[in-house]
Amino acid sequence: MTTRTVHTSGLAAAELSALRDFLHDAFDGDFDDTDWDHTLGGMHALVHDVRGLAAHGAVVMRRVRHGQRWLRVGYVEAVAVRQDVRRTGLGGRVMAALEEIIGRAYALGALSASDDGARLYEARGWQVWGGRVCALGPDGVVRLPEEEGSTYVWPASAAAGGELVLDWRDGDVL
Repeated sequence: MTTRTVHTSGLAAAELSALRDFLHDAFDGDFDDTDWDHTLGGMHALVHDVRGLAAHGAVVMRRVRHGQRWLRVGYVEAVAVRQDVRRTGLGGRVMAALEEIIGRAYALGALSASDDGARLYEARGWQVWGGRVCALGPDGVVRLPEEEGSTYVWPASAAAGGELVLDWRDGDVL
């Protein structure tokens, strides 16, 4: 097993193509063009085994307002593990690499968790954001109540509550 961290710009065209195929398969086909776009432009953690790419996660920079301050946040995207090696610790390996990046480069980390993924993040000390979750959209601040309860932050001390306002993006805002 090897773990590699690399910026999107350091991935060759063939690696990007293989990564896109990997994510499509890992998410059972539920990984569209906007999901792919959200994955790009930051740092990737890639775990390879003898069969090839076994796990992936990315952290991209997003701007998030908390109170009167806009923060640089490391937003975690596209955490996936190949089906034949799920529940073997590779998701934790990916998250450890991403948390190291977040800890060195951002005010805090954030992510939107699926029900399956929430167990991994909680076990690593990520906490559900205790307040409102919003986005700054084209028409102003929009509350995202469906994201409340599934938006996590790290380190846990950052989960104090209040309102988080994330920058807008196409597709799933979170």
